[in-house]
Amino acid sequence: MKQKIAVLGPGSWGTALAQVLAENGHDVRIWGNIPEQIAEINEYHTNQQYLPDLHLPESIVGYTELADAIQDVDAVLFVVPTKAIRVVAQELIRKLTTKPIIIHASKGLEQDTHKRISEVIAEEIPEEKRQAIVVLSGPSHAEEVAVHDITTITAASLDQKAARYVQSLFMNDYFRIYTNNDVIGVETGAALKNIIAIGAGAIHGLGFGDNAKAAIMTRGLAEISRLGVAMGANPLTFIGLSGVGDLIVTCTSVHSRNWRAGNLLGQGKRLDEILANMGMVVEGVSTTKAAVELAEQLGVEMPITQTIYNVLYHGEDINKAAKEIMLRDGKIENEFQ
Repeated sequence: MKQKIAVLGPGSWGTALAQVLAENGHDVRIWGNIPEQIAEINEYHTNQQYLPDLHLPESIVGYTELADAIQDVDAVLFVVPTKAIRVVAQELIRKLTTKPIIIHASKGLEQDTHKRISEVIAEEIPEEKRQAIVVLSGPSHAEEVAVHDITTITAASLDQKAARYVQSLFMNDYFRIYTNNDVIGVETGAALKNIIAIGAGAIHGLGFGDNAKAAIMTRGLAEISRLGVAMGANPLTFIGLSGVGDLIVTCTSVHSRNWRAGNLLGQGKRLDEILANMGMVVEGVSTTKAAVELAEQLGVEMPITQTIYNVLYHGEDINKAAKEIMLRDGKIENEFQ
């Protein structure tokens, strides 16, 4: 059944998801706050800054006024940077005319509060103003979804009817959705894999080989799982699409901005220069800080994350940091330490 859906955020992932929805026959509105970008979407059906080779379905309509974009919608999809989630939700609640299902496809932890994105949305949009909140996450590059590469991701919600609704919105012959009820695990895996991707990129930039890449990904997954379980997640989630699946794709691909940032760090570039020239938000940088603070609060050991934090926030020499983490006291692998 045709649904009206507002996509908030015309970056690469928001644009790719809007394309999937439009190709599935839905009424798709995409909202952004840069008039020139929205005008390009409406006039030329392109988004050159984020997906330069993509020609969008002409049925997608762009809006700069949020009230117009969300008029009479069945669902609202957040695809804005983590730092913008709260302020956009605050604006949304003032302008809603329906009680939509809220979906988010962003990946991070809010600074200072360390809250997951669904928690932030729930705080700002009360239950009487919305239906369920659904998290859409998994191993997916916008560039590949845009050209119909086979992709499988997860729709997670405490309300399984809502998760199945989101599954039905997006499913087609190249984009497959599984449902899950572990919102904590799915959001934690989505956020923390960006940290490990920075480390994996740095390993590459330093000139290390496949052995080192396998090590950081495997031990990085152990850290993600430890913190996630301490937060209340199901440990099995981390061997699924939004855990190891998302970790693999983000740690091994040049499409990953977090991997690219780490790679440049490994080559000796300065962080401020990297971020200034990336053109998109590198979520792993701010998530690293939130994760270190949260791990300390919960008493969880995360040596790789701590090392990446020291490089990003204290300017520690990256070659020295790589050697020091190898010289830590010996551990027993299956004790999950």
